[in-house]
Amino acid sequence: MRSQYEYLVVLGVCVLITLPLEWMGRGVYRRAPELARAIAPVLAVLAVWDVIAILRGHWSFHPEATTGVLIGGVLPIEEVLFFVTIPICAVLTYEAVRGHAERWSRDG
Repeated sequence: MRSQYEYLVVLGVCVLITLPLEWMGRGVYRRAPELARAIAPVLAVLAVWDVIAILRGHWSFHPEATTGVLIGGVLPIEEVLFFVTIPICAVLTYEAVRGHAERWSRDG
């Protein structure tokens, strides 16, 4: 049995798992304008791509796994949040590894 919040729960877990990386790297959340500039193009391209795929019948979402809130009557809000959440998690991971690599090269 699926929950209508399943997709949101997965995204929330991704954020929670990577949240500690904020303090291991260079502060991704503290640089919100830069983060927004990095994510905006990804969000725009993938949202348009998804809308086209949905309208053409190439792509769909399980209605029982989403809340039913649609952007423009087509794109589930969870998908938009995915396009924001996953890049943030990736940037957090990258910056944490980069921060540690810089410290290791300085100390080593």
